[in-house]
Amino acid sequence: MKTLNDKNLKLAIQKQGRLTDETLEFLRKSGLEFESYNQRLFSLCRNFPLEILYVRDDDIPDYVASGTVDLGILGQNILNEERPKVKKLLNLRYGFCSLMVAVPKDSDIKDLAGLKRKTIATSFPESTKKFFKEKNIPVKVVRISGSVEITPALGVAQAVVDLTSTGSTLALNDLKTLTKIYDSEAVLVANEKSLLNGRKILIDKLLTRFKGVLSAKDYKYVMMNAPEEILPKIKKMVPGLKSPTIAPLAKTGWISVQTVIKEEVFWETIERLRNIGAQGIIVLPIEKII
Repeated sequence: MKTLNDKNLKLAIQKQGRLTDETLEFLRKSGLEFESYNQRLFSLCRNFPLEILYVRDDDIPDYVASGTVDLGILGQNILNEERPKVKKLLNLRYGFCSLMVAVPKDSDIKDLAGLKRKTIATSFPESTKKFFKEKNIPVKVVRISGSVEITPALGVAQAVVDLTSTGSTLALNDLKTLTKIYDSEAVLVANEKSLLNGRKILIDKLLTRFKGVLSAKDYKYVMMNAPEEILPKIKKMVPGLKSPTIAPLAKTGWISVQTVIKEEVFWETIERLRNIGAQGIIVLPIEKII
């Protein structure tokens, strides 16, 4: 049986669940080369001193906090619930979901105040207790390991607190939301001692890769042709990371402009560029920004 190499960084990720596929995709976008399939317990990266361990998501906080692994990728919801002694390094911007309070659609409960002294079923008891304590609403919290949505129909609880990304699971079980407790996404966490010893150099190198992928999500790469006289306007609209790349075209008085545009203002900016005379606009995705 293969064993782990103590010289390599160790990263724990969810073996099978909500974050698994997107985590594997993110790691590969970061340039890491490794094999993965359901039966594998860990993978060795071929081009970076990193070993990836596939574990239950509930075990990741303990593995990181104890130093069994250096790094872990898990949901912010688990950090909120378990409060492990780890250092959060990055929000990874996938696996978005929310912890919601919901009741049956035909319930007489219309707001949070209506839950006073009611029973709430959840897989997140600590987050639920904390939320209702802050609201000064006394409730009874029942911990359920799975299928929380069915508990009102079974008479176990009058409301649920559950994690949802679209709300479709709640709706399918005839539940309506009352409020949101918090938002969650995938995050990268580290063992605090690993950030203080010689492994920090490797962690920083890995962070450079991860940040490059995350930065690229914020921008689109744009090429366009434009009359030379509108160049000052283009520079104001799309300054790029530092400044746009300009090159003359064979046609007199025309230039080619290459730049990047922030995703959040992309369509608005494209319309403005077209309105001032930019033509032949080509948009490309960016793999990484270092």
